[in-house]
Order: sequence, then C-alpha cells, then structure tokens
Amino acid sequence: MTKLIIVRHGESVWNKKNVFTGWVDIPLSITGIAEAINAGKQLANINFDIVFTSVQIRAIETTMLILAQNKNDKTPVIIHNEGKMKEWTTIYNEEMVKTIIPVYCDWHLNERYYGELQGKNKTETAVIYGDEQVHQWRRSYDIPPPNGESLKDTAERTIPFFEEFILSRLVAGKTVLVSAHGNSLRSIIMFIEKLTKEEILSLEIPTGKPLFYDFKNGQLEKANS
Repeated sequence: MTKLIIVRHGESVWNKKNVFTGWVDIPLSITGIAEAINAGKQLANINFDIVFTSVQIRAIETTMLILAQNKNDKTPVIIHNEGKMKEWTTIYNEEMVKTIIPVYCDWHLNERYYGELQGKNKTETAVIYGDEQVHQWRRSYDIPPPNGESLKDTAERTIPFFEEFILSRLVAGKTVLVSAHGNSLRSIIMFIEKLTKEEILSLEIPTGKPLFYDFKNGQLEKANS
C-alpha cells in the first residue's frame, strides 16, 4: 500500500493580513514557517519517493521545511525540465541520484487565480460587494471572481495534472507528497472523494495540516495517518 499526503502551505503573510492572494507570490509568515515545521515533524518517518508542489514560493517553502524534518537521509532536489537549468542540474553520480527526493514544481497546482480581487482585503471587499457576493466568489463551484477563476476553472487544470503525474506515481507504488493551496487542493480532494458541487462548498483545508490517503486496490481512501 502506498500513500498520498496532501498539505496546504503554511500561513502566508497575506493570509495573516486577510488579503486575497491568488497568484501573487507571497512568502510564509512566521506562523506559517512554524506550521510547516510542525507538519514536517508529523511526517518525519514517512519515506517520500516524489514530491509535487506549485511554482509559488509559499508552497515551495512549505515543501522544503517539511522535508527538512524528515528522518531519512535523502536530499530534496528541485527538478528542472527546461533550458540550461535542465542541462546544468544533471547529477552525474548514480549513487547520489539514489539519495535524492525529486521535487517537481508546476503551475497547474497554483492557487486559484483571484483576478481583480488580488491584493484586496477580504473584509473591506465584503463591505463593498456584500457578504453574500464575496462568499459566492470564495466558496461556490462555478462563480468566478471578477476576471478570475472559479473552482470549476481551477479543477480543469489541477485534475488532469493529478491524473497524469500524481495518480500514475501512486499506481507505480510511489509514496507522494503534494504541497499546494487551499483551492487547488479543494478541487483535487473533490475529485478524490467524489464530492458534489454542494459538498465542496463547506470544505475548508487548514494551513499546514497534512491530509492522508491510502492507495490500495486502485483506489484512494482517506486515512488518519
């Protein structure tokens, strides 16, 4: 049996300030750093074979802080697939290749694009547009914020990526860590757990708290650890 562990990044600076972030590349707050370290301690005994994260710094920071707590002797290495970074990051020692955890960063796992809400305070936005409208933008399945992505739009990029690159690794017997964002992960969990459009509305994913799934008999099942 192999495992999939999903983690939403630790609290970011703009999470703390209650600001819509989306694709703005904001780092972790002090609290977020502590959350990521605590998640790493919780996952310290898991021997990860491969890691996927978004290209956004808050998810990458979370990934590296988690893996820094791991008790195996493997080194996380970001894998580059284009240009000089692909060519010049080649490892020419087969023994060392065996000691790395490959980390793939991909924009398909990025947070939902919040369009014209990015950089705006959530409370102030609710005063302007009304609580109900802002709640629809934040929690509905198919209502996007102004010039942004709905959760449905987000799922149209995250789920094909999940099926092609993550699920295939689980089928191959790999233990996988995914570090991403509230909405990109909500869309993936909706797919894994076969949630309805109504059920996904109430799903909240806390920052820095690992979620566990066992992969057995070709299916992902939610687990406690």
